[in-house]
Amino acid sequence: MSLIPSLLGGRRSNVFDPFSLDVWDPFKDFPFPESGRENSAFVSTRVDWKETPEAHVFKAEIPGLKKEEVKVEIEDDKLLQISGERNLEKEDKNDRWHRVERSSGKFLRRFRLPENAKMNEVKASMENGVLTVTVPKEDVKKPEVKAIEISG
Repeated sequence: MSLIPSLLGGRRSNVFDPFSLDVWDPFKDFPFPESGRENSAFVSTRVDWKETPEAHVFKAEIPGLKKEEVKVEIEDDKLLQISGERNLEKEDKNDRWHRVERSSGKFLRRFRLPENAKMNEVKASMENGVLTVTVPKEDVKKPEVKAIEISG
């Protein structure tokens, strides 16, 4: 005759089972749209942008996605767009979930590139959950300086 199950919303509780004492979610039964349950850790994908003498290099952490699930696009000749989506795993009626911590949902990141970016030579690769986008830079011509002789 324990009061713990009634305090945790009728869930079974066992002090010896570390998975049974989940934090109570007061919004669990509210009719929120499914998109509201997306994990913001994935939705706000982190991207590093560094500039080398030769190129602009972007690195985005997107673990668990295949390259077919990620899009890299150039928009309006100066906007780099990285997007993708990870869907929730299909549920089987016989499965009993103890914890769902992996993130899901859509992500979209946009970066305005500088004038010296070569948009026609952008390359992207993916390895170990890290997307690398390399945007080569145009050679900046140094202004030619011509000395003018002063008369007088």
